[in-house]
Amino acid sequence: MHIPDNFLSTRVWLTLDGVAAPAVAWVARRAHKGLDEARIPLLGVLGAFVFAAQMVNFPVGVGTSAHLVGGALLTAILGPAPAALVMTAIIATQAFVFQDGGVLALGANVFNMALAGVLAAWVPLRLFSGRRRVSLFLAGFLSVAMSAGLALAELTISGIRMPPRLLALSAGLFAIGAIVEGMITLAAVRAIERLNPRWIGPAPANGSRAWAAIAFAAVLVVVVGLFAASGAPDGVMQIGQWADLHARPVWAAPMADYSLPAGPLWLRRPAAAMLGLGLVGGSAVAASYFLLRRRSS
Repeated sequence: MHIPDNFLSTRVWLTLDGVAAPAVAWVARRAHKGLDEARIPLLGVLGAFVFAAQMVNFPVGVGTSAHLVGGALLTAILGPAPAALVMTAIIATQAFVFQDGGVLALGANVFNMALAGVLAAWVPLRLFSGRRRVSLFLAGFLSVAMSAGLALAELTISGIRMPPRLLALSAGLFAIGAIVEGMITLAAVRAIERLNPRWIGPAPANGSRAWAAIAFAAVLVVVVGLFAASGAPDGVMQIGQWADLHARPVWAAPMADYSLPAGPLWLRRPAAAMLGLGLVGGSAVAASYFLLRRRSS
């Protein structure tokens, strides 16, 4: 789902960078108005969990994989504005630290997943609030469908030639990913609700048990994902292969491909993944406390 550099035309990525920056600033202003200090650690551990889940690719077709995006999961638990901020922190960390998604294409990825994807998830959660299972599944499905549709549109506008058959195949693979996203979102939120309903929505989270449980789940997902994840490219990278495009990073990420540049080979990926959990969680918490201090001042 992450668009790398050299896939979008200059006009497209520059426009989306210009749109995403003020949009994220506006979302930050919306988020800080209702920010509860008791929930700030929950933002950090949920961000770490979604970061971990995005590392686990699952096959959706021959030679193609997908991964959880997580925007709907965050929206259902935190609300739309905090979810968009946490997603932005995840996507920025992936681009600058792990070379997952382009730095120049950062605005496009933030717009697709953190802004439009979260908005698409929030709509069914609001419209079908009385039908929890339906709203959660639709939130996951629509968030990925929106993000994928925008990515396909941006690639097309950038001049990437996609014959109708290729476009239909790509849309079908993204649809499978959207269905899986809906199912995972439903299962994950319902599991959290069974553990403690107070972790969902605007009420303060009930102490450190919530944070510890989700943090443990994030570490477990990383450990399992390092051994069980599919090595096939995701939908956007698969399109790039079909169109004979090659990513050309403009930033030398310190842990490209989620691996330390030095150290024992068996330790490089696990150590990078654990550092990523800390970076994402820490950045989400730091940004939240910064917004809280601004509101107090």
